[in-house]
Amino acid sequence: MKQVLSIASSDCSGGAGIQADLKTFAAHGVYGMSVVVSVVAENTSRVIGVEDLSPTMIKQQIDAVFEDIPVDAVKIGMLSGISCMQAVAEKMQQYAMKHVVIDPVMVAKNGYALMPEQAVRTLVNEILPFAELLTPNIPEAEVLTGMSILTLTDMQEAARRICDLGPQAVLVKGGHRIQDANDILFDGTAFHQFSSERIDTKNTHGTGCTYSSAITANLALGLSLPEAVNAAKAYVHTAILHSLSLGKGCGPTHHFYELYQHGLRK
Repeated sequence: MKQVLSIASSDCSGGAGIQADLKTFAAHGVYGMSVVVSVVAENTSRVIGVEDLSPTMIKQQIDAVFEDIPVDAVKIGMLSGISCMQAVAEKMQQYAMKHVVIDPVMVAKNGYALMPEQAVRTLVNEILPFAELLTPNIPEAEVLTGMSILTLTDMQEAARRICDLGPQAVLVKGGHRIQDANDILFDGTAFHQFSSERIDTKNTHGTGCTYSSAITANLALGLSLPEAVNAAKAYVHTAILHSLSLGKGCGPTHHFYELYQHGLRK
């Protein structure tokens, strides 16, 4: 069994963050592990507060995993503060982590800012160069590039510009805005487009976390990058299609729909 690590923040309501990552890993048949960077008090309607763990504890968690269990791929999610980023960057370099997928979580679904503006520069300088794949949504891509993204051509240009910042490849996710749910992958050489029908639902809490975790699991399982993105896109589409109307706000996706319907596949 492949082993996959999530380095991210928690979501006590279970729809996003590390909780979503571990569910996604399990749904893909890989062994999930986690390093908690921040504890987030949130639900489907709002973020109440964020409390970062100390850099020492973050690094100790990473050490605890890597000194004992081989890691086939790493998903990195919300890193809200500069000290958190620096701690993770130090350990990414120390352990030469492979198949690193970074989801630059900056804003919650309800608009709550999860990353201070001054931390974006640290993200770019110290975190992005470790990424095999960076997965910004359109608002995040606009922050990283300083450009307005309104068309598929804009998404391609944004992906190219972000790739120049250090990651090996960039997936700009168009679910927020562009026609159907069209995503653009730039692998450093060529563009790939992934499309699915837009689903009319408010229950999309944690889709970015789930998507990036599914890509990470698929990379660990040996798929190429375009194959991993394509498979993850299909998984997320199903999870949204059968999303759960829980809570008063944006409910979570259904991470285990296929498992509940069909059982484990051989």
